[in-house]
Amino acid sequence: MEKAKISAGQLFILMVLFELGSALLVPLAIDAKQDTWLAILLGMIGSLVLFLIYHKLYSYYPDLLPTEYMQKILGKGIGSVLAFVYILYFMYDASRVLRDFGEMLLTFAYSETPLFIADALLMLVIIYMVRKGIEVIARSGEVLFILMYILAITGFILIVSSGLIDFTNLQPVLEEGMLPVLKVAFTQTLDFPFAEAIVFTMILPYLNKSNKAQVTMLCAIGLSGINLVITMIINISVLGVDLTSRSQFPLLSTIQSIQVANFLERLDVFFMIASIIGIFFKISIFFYAAVIGTASLFNIESPSRLSYPLGIAILFLSITIASNVQEHLGEGREVIFVPYITLSAIIPFLLLIVAFLKNKKKRA
Repeated sequence: MEKAKISAGQLFILMVLFELGSALLVPLAIDAKQDTWLAILLGMIGSLVLFLIYHKLYSYYPDLLPTEYMQKILGKGIGSVLAFVYILYFMYDASRVLRDFGEMLLTFAYSETPLFIADALLMLVIIYMVRKGIEVIARSGEVLFILMYILAITGFILIVSSGLIDFTNLQPVLEEGMLPVLKVAFTQTLDFPFAEAIVFTMILPYLNKSNKAQVTMLCAIGLSGINLVITMIINISVLGVDLTSRSQFPLLSTIQSIQVANFLERLDVFFMIASIIGIFFKISIFFYAAVIGTASLFNIESPSRLSYPLGIAILFLSITIASNVQEHLGEGREVIFVPYITLSAIIPFLLLIVAFLKNKKKRA
């Protein structure tokens, strides 16, 4: 680990930016139709339980990275293998978000630009920042967090002023009962975006006041969930369920609908700036976790040396994980649920049980 510390406020900001990240781009939980907001809310509540598990593990090993305490809990052999799996998970998720960025940029404005070039430009900036360490990432987050919320509040005011919102699009509530909503909450919103924040277990040892970790994490998840609920309520209220589900980037379609006083329109840049900020920090956190995890696992004294090789690996993975955007989105919806929920829920729960038993024996 680098010798650095971040405050609870900085952790809160990084978590909110991370959670919003690529989740703002997609029609999140749209399989629940007009009850999308409820599916997101239930997914958020379920994730709070997961974060209590993560925090309990952190309380047992406050000065160790998960890649280190896995070896203490399970033994060096199994623990090292599991730690390596989590490093691959962080890199894979970073590559998926990077691919989301590239597809968005090409769809929005640069249709003739190669995907590799779009992804490479962002990745170079991220590599530079990750080399500077967690404190620089956190300070950058403080500045851009303010900008992102100014854009969000301004956009919300303009949408309301345009008279685009039609709340009848949210009716009827629970048309098909509660079961479909619960299914969407468990299979979609729990793992994406909320449970992805397991990556912050790699950041918690840098917190300067460990006693504030739990309340900070829970508040960040709560604010992120409320923001995503509001976003999807606005998308469906403006576009309707059918158009929202068919739109690759529904928030972009919503913002493109803004027209105030017949001259204030085409505010797509609001969407672009906010999305790039969220995606930038989501990739940075995943990438940073992979770098320090690899350094701790293989006893590399200078983690910054790993930035370029791992960054290049993530860049090439983002290009090769899917041949086109439909395949990329399909993989995100159907293929990765089981691995994600295993790594973010089942394994941490099993680790907590073993850690609890080991600590109980020590106290006895």
